[in-house]
Amino acid sequence: MYTLLSGLYKYMFQKDEYCILILGLDNAGKTTFLEQSKTRFNRNYKGMSLSKITTTVGLNIGTVDVGKARLMFWDLGGQEELQSLWDKYYADCHGVIYVIDSTDEERLPESKRAFEKMVTSEALDGVPILVLANKQDVETCLSIPDIKTAFSDCISKIGRRDCLTQACSALTGKGVREGIEWMVKCVVRNVHRPPRQRDIT
Repeated sequence: MYTLLSGLYKYMFQKDEYCILILGLDNAGKTTFLEQSKTRFNRNYKGMSLSKITTTVGLNIGTVDVGKARLMFWDLGGQEELQSLWDKYYADCHGVIYVIDSTDEERLPESKRAFEKMVTSEALDGVPILVLANKQDVETCLSIPDIKTAFSDCISKIGRRDCLTQACSALTGKGVREGIEWMVKCVVRNVHRPPRQRDIT
């Protein structure tokens, strides 16, 4: 009887866990995005004041439950000296959220170089990537077409995987829920089919 009840409990309440990396340059808004995600998906989560968030040195960890999926976020520091540590986390991840500061045109080439190095890693082959054009609430920000044009050289290197570029404002929360729900759909689907059958979207 205990075994039956235990099995039923696990079926009803146990979550499938997926590790998601949040990458991007420092000051792109990665930690703010993580906080907004936890606030929107975790009931009763109070969260830290977004105005008090500072540059991440090392990593921040957060968990979000979406349906039967549990996303375990690893928000890694984006300073140049910390980017060399990103690949230490690739082998265990199921998805990547890459955050771009849409208001910082000057650092866009630097962000592109970091993205290119990340996306060509064999350890991430087939892993879905959500590219967030953050800070779209700022009037002078670059548009999605602007960012896609700047990153156009990387398209051929993305390979056969799910990839989406989406407008976002981590500060206001716009685009956060949609991005997380897209990532959940991709990682759940990828677990149940061979890597060679993954699509480009």
